[in-house]
Amino acid sequence: MTGRARPPCAASGRGPAEHEPAALGAASLPRPRKTLLPAAKSRRARPALLTLAGRAIGEGQLFGRHDLVLCACSGGPDSTALLHVLALLRPRFGHELVAVGVDHGLRPEARQELAQVAALAQSLEVRLRVETLAVRPGPNLQARARDARLGALQNAAEREGAACIAFGHTADDRAETFLLRLLRGSGPRGLAVLPARASAPVAAASGRSVPIVRPLINAHKQDVLDHLLRHEIGYALDPSNEDPRFVRVRVRRELLPLLQELSPRIVEHLCALAGMLEHTSARAGPDPLARLGRAQRIAIERAIALGKRRLRLKIRGGGELEVRIVDGAPVLGPES
Repeated sequence: MTGRARPPCAASGRGPAEHEPAALGAASLPRPRKTLLPAAKSRRARPALLTLAGRAIGEGQLFGRHDLVLCACSGGPDSTALLHVLALLRPRFGHELVAVGVDHGLRPEARQELAQVAALAQSLEVRLRVETLAVRPGPNLQARARDARLGALQNAAEREGAACIAFGHTADDRAETFLLRLLRGSGPRGLAVLPARASAPVAAASGRSVPIVRPLINAHKQDVLDHLLRHEIGYALDPSNEDPRFVRVRVRRELLPLLQELSPRIVEHLCALAGMLEHTSARAGPDPLARLGRAQRIAIERAIALGKRRLRLKIRGGGELEVRIVDGAPVLGPES
């Protein structure tokens, strides 16, 4: 991408160094492409992204007046649009806003992408801070990078005193995640994916965490791209999002378009089902697997899908946990 990132300024007493935006002119930013995903054959007129986000924030009470919202922004289309929308909605909802970009240290292009975020943040009068990580290449890279990013965002939220962390997940992301969990054999609670407001799966180093909010969860990817095109805002594309070695990419590129041919409103249907399961899970009480890590939860989901009746899980500290599967539901035994 065009533009050069300047080194972060010296760290203040509030935490890691804040990123000073590079002076990038609007002409240096690439114009967004019109589409990324196959569109349905017939599209009804849809509300603008600003309207969809405003409804989600108001109806879901995602945050309150004077709350500080930490916007996670990578420079991709979804998070770029989210930053722009949250900035424009400040007069309406009265919230404060700070943007945070995370460089995993995996791609050299990330520095330039965050420079573009800095330019947009500067134009919107939003402060940006950059967190730099060192995620090692190796097995399960996407999951490890995601967890490291969530931890860094939680640490930043704690230092900033943020009330919540906003992510740019859309309805398309929710449908994709639903299908991924379904392929993995998840039960009703596991299929209640990407709610508009949720507790964080990863805490800060202190053990505390702030909730996650998703103001764009009722918007489609096309709504995001239309917004960026309308406002002539550039964005970056992560090549890993096009790599068919990742199952999510195949779901996005192969499975979901096929389902859309059979049912043009499949994204809405899957999101509605995820929402219903979210309310069902909330009425059922606390998640018995909440204290387990991602790897343990996936192992239990696979055991259920394979029809197993019991398994033993390795847990932190070198111990083991026995899990019985009763009527398709996990029952945790004592640790040993």
